[in-house]
Amino acid sequence: MTDIQTISFERLLDKNKHKIYRICCIYATAPISPEDLFQEVLYAIWKSLNSFKGQSHIDTWVYRITLNICMRSKQHLEKRQLQALTLDTIEVIPAKQAANSIEAKKHEALMACIQTLDALNKSIIILFLDGLKYKAIADITGLTENHIAVKMKRIKQQLKTCINSKL
Repeated sequence: MTDIQTISFERLLDKNKHKIYRICCIYATAPISPEDLFQEVLYAIWKSLNSFKGQSHIDTWVYRITLNICMRSKQHLEKRQLQALTLDTIEVIPAKQAANSIEAKKHEALMACIQTLDALNKSIIILFLDGLKYKAIADITGLTENHIAVKMKRIKQQLKTCINSKL
């Protein structure tokens, strides 16, 4: 960048730094700090300053970059957290046979969460964890196979939320 562009960046930063930082504070969640987001935004603005075409006000452009970086960072963090634990990663084995304390804690959390389900949902998940197919579960419960599939999706989501809160 030329000296003129550097001066422009410094003016732009001086004029908008408080707005940028305020937005970063709103979107920052551990482990990402507002300062880290602020740096990412400044880097993105610096990197793309040459591409600003003036089709909008420069402050609008700065807001757009700031929001995009902050939202992308939050989505990336949420995606990583959701991938951290899924119901499929929990092996259902008796607690006394658990290989280590982490598996035992997962098992205990799963069992505690199953206990919070209503009777029908509890029976469906227990049958599923016993290895029965949806058709067999449908035959046992008197529901349709499609209804079992829908209920299983909701039950898994409920259990995932419950387990994540316990671990």
